[in-house]
Amino acid sequence: MAYPNTGSTLSHADGRNKTSTGLSTNIIIKVNGEAVGAIQNINFNENRTVNRVLEVGTDGVVDSTPTKATEISGSCRRIRFDRLRISEAFSRGFVHAKSQAYPFDLVILDTQAGGEDSDDVIITTVKNVWITKISYAYQAENWIITDDMDFVAEDIYTVDARGQSIAKGGERGLVPQGIEFVGGGDSAFADIEQRADTAQEGRRGSLDISAILRIAGTNP
Repeated sequence: MAYPNTGSTLSHADGRNKTSTGLSTNIIIKVNGEAVGAIQNINFNENRTVNRVLEVGTDGVVDSTPTKATEISGSCRRIRFDRLRISEAFSRGFVHAKSQAYPFDLVILDTQAGGEDSDDVIITTVKNVWITKISYAYQAENWIITDDMDFVAEDIYTVDARGQSIAKGGERGLVPQGIEFVGGGDSAFADIEQRADTAQEGRRGSLDISAILRIAGTNP
C-alpha cells in the first residue's frame, strides 16, 4: 500500500507491515575483502562544478554545463579498536599519511534488499583512495582514542551482484527517465548514464560521447 499524495510505501501489497527506510545497520565497509570495524561515521562527497552561461542582451541564464570532472572525497571517524589505527583498519601497513605509496579501494555493501550472497546486494566501489589527512587526540576528560581520516578518490560506481545498474525504481518501481538523440545520433549511447554509473568499459563520466548536443530526455 502507498500513501495517496506521495506514493510512499506504507506496507506490502498484501497489507503486512514493512520498513522502507535505509538504515546504516545494513552497511558493511570492506577493504581487500576484510570488514572495517569500529567506524563511527563515514562520509562521501561527489562534487561537480557546473557553470551557468550568460549572454549580453539576455536577462537570464541561457545554458548550464559541467566544466570539470566530478571530484570524489570523504572522511571517516573510527574508534581505535582491536589495537588498529585507522589506516591499519583499512588493511594498510602504515600508520602515517606520508607513508602511503599506492591507493586502495573501498567497497560498501548495502544489504537492505538482500544479504552479502544475494543478487540484490548493492555494491558501491570507491576507486583508488588516497589518504589526505589523519588526525587524533589524547584527552584527559575522555580516554577513548578516536582517529579521523580524510581521503580523495578517483571514481565511484555502484552495481548489484549481477553487475547491473541499481537505478530501477526502488520499492515503488519508478521508471527512470532515459535519453534519446533528437534528429539522429549514436543510439549506442542511449544508456550512457547507466554505463557511467556502473563503470562499464571503464567509464568515469558520460559527457565524452558523440552527438552530445542532440541529447534530450525521453518523453513520459
